[in-house]
Amino acid sequence: MKYTIVLFIVFLGLSKSQAQDAIKILQKVDANMASESRIVETKMIINGKRNSRTVISKGYSTGIDKSFTEYLSPDREKGTKMLKLDNRLWIYSPDTDRTIQLSGHMLRQSVMGSDLSYEDMMEDRKLLEIYNASFIGEEILDGRKVWVLQLDAKVEDVSYVKRKTWIDQERYVPLKEELFAKSGQLLKTTTLSDVKKIEGRWFPTKMIYKDELKSGDGTHFEFVSIEFNKEIPDYIFSKASLKK
Repeated sequence: MKYTIVLFIVFLGLSKSQAQDAIKILQKVDANMASESRIVETKMIINGKRNSRTVISKGYSTGIDKSFTEYLSPDREKGTKMLKLDNRLWIYSPDTDRTIQLSGHMLRQSVMGSDLSYEDMMEDRKLLEIYNASFIGEEILDGRKVWVLQLDAKVEDVSYVKRKTWIDQERYVPLKEELFAKSGQLLKTTTLSDVKKIEGRWFPTKMIYKDELKSGDGTHFEFVSIEFNKEIPDYIFSKASLKK
C-alpha cells in the first residue's frame, strides 16, 4: 500500500513537472511566432482539382486585434482587401465596389478556394492565452528532435478545441500541427518548414495547410518578406482604407 502511494506521488510530481515544461516550451514558441506588429508579403499557392493558381498579398497587423490585407495578383484577385478589427472582418471587392462584413458561420468559409478559412487567418492570439498544454513525448521529425505537445482549449471562442503540435527542440518553432474538432475528428494538418532566423527570432517561412475534409494537395503558403515590430500608421486599419 505504501509502495502504491509512493508511486502515485511520484506520478503526480512527474505530471506537474511535465506540465510546467510544456508551458515553458509554449512560452518560447509564442516569443518566436508572436509580435507587436508585422508587415508581410506572402505567396499562396492554391492547388485545385484541375490546376493551381498563385495569389500574392501584402498584409499589416498590430497586436491580435487589427490586420489589413491587400491582394496584389493575379488580376482576378487584385484590389481585393480585408480588414479585421477585433472579431469583425470586412472584405472589399473591386469588381462590385462593395464592402461586406463576414460573421458567424461565414468565417468558416474557404479563403479564395484555399484550405484556409477566414477564421484561420483571423486567429493571431498567443497559444498560451487560449490553450492548456500537456507533454506527450519526444520524436525525430525530418531529422530534427521535437517535443510533442497536446493543446486543449481553455477558452470557448477558438476554432480548434484540441491541437497536437511538434516543436523543434533547438529553435522552438512548430514543425507540424494537427487540428481537431470537439468530436475528436481531425480537421486540418499544417506542415511548417524553411525555418530562418529573422530579426533575432526563428520563424518558419513556408507552410502547407491541408483541410482533411477535402481532397487535394493542400495550400502552400510562403512568406516572401516579413518585418517585425515596425510602426504602422493607424489609418491603415480603417474602413476608409478598403476603398483607397
